[in-house]
Amino acid sequence: MLKRLLLSFVLFLGTVSAYAQHYKPQPITALLGAFDEEVKLVQQSLKNPKTHTLNGIRFMTGQINGHEVVVAETGIGKVNAAMTTAFVLAHFKPQRVLFTGIAGGVNADLQPGDIVIARQTAHHDYRSITFEQQPTNQTRNAITKQMNPTYFPADSVMMLTAQEAIKTVSFERIPVTSRPPTVVVGTVVTGDQFISSEEKVASLWSEFRADATEMEGAAVAQVCYQQQVPCLVIRSLSDKANSNARQDMLTFFRIAARNSANLVMAIVGRLK
Repeated sequence: MLKRLLLSFVLFLGTVSAYAQHYKPQPITALLGAFDEEVKLVQQSLKNPKTHTLNGIRFMTGQINGHEVVVAETGIGKVNAAMTTAFVLAHFKPQRVLFTGIAGGVNADLQPGDIVIARQTAHHDYRSITFEQQPTNQTRNAITKQMNPTYFPADSVMMLTAQEAIKTVSFERIPVTSRPPTVVVGTVVTGDQFISSEEKVASLWSEFRADATEMEGAAVAQVCYQQQVPCLVIRSLSDKANSNARQDMLTFFRIAARNSANLVMAIVGRLK
């Protein structure tokens, strides 16, 4: 009996060792965005910029407010975002990842120009069947083989830092809106589709109580969650994801991107 218990304990330790975190972070923060407009303002603010090209992707390192950062454009969509996140973790070993950019609003109380700090992110387009034949929207962790949570939680320290940084930023107002931009902490959902439908907006609100929808955040959050790296997703609304979304996005995305970039730099300045 004792031998059997010892064997079980050894096997348990082997399992823990196999899934233990081997990631050794360096004193640098990764700042990621989906497309050029979302990252170039941050890149232009770098002191002592240096360009690195890895697997065809350009990464820029430098300092913002005295903090070492690495900045990259991931490309649009979940696969591109996950790929670039994996590369930045493998090569630069950042202590934390901050992903930002524009999004469509889902919460009816929000308008273009508002900012959502994601308390949690989820894949709205993922569906599978468990081994027990139950439908699920939970992804599976390729490392532990366990189910991931439906919602990937934000790093609490980064979220508090973001909420403090908000107080120091003056956000640019989008001309057609009825009030100045506001910042909320809420839920961001991700899918490989540009949402421009009132019906889909209603569905995302009903199923997820989502505040915003975009195409990359949950993919970045999942990679970081599985590698145990602190992550925060912040989205600046360029549209309301309705039938006017494409035109509104093209009209307002530069203002939304500027608001997002200014908040990112304020957050970096407050990091410990």
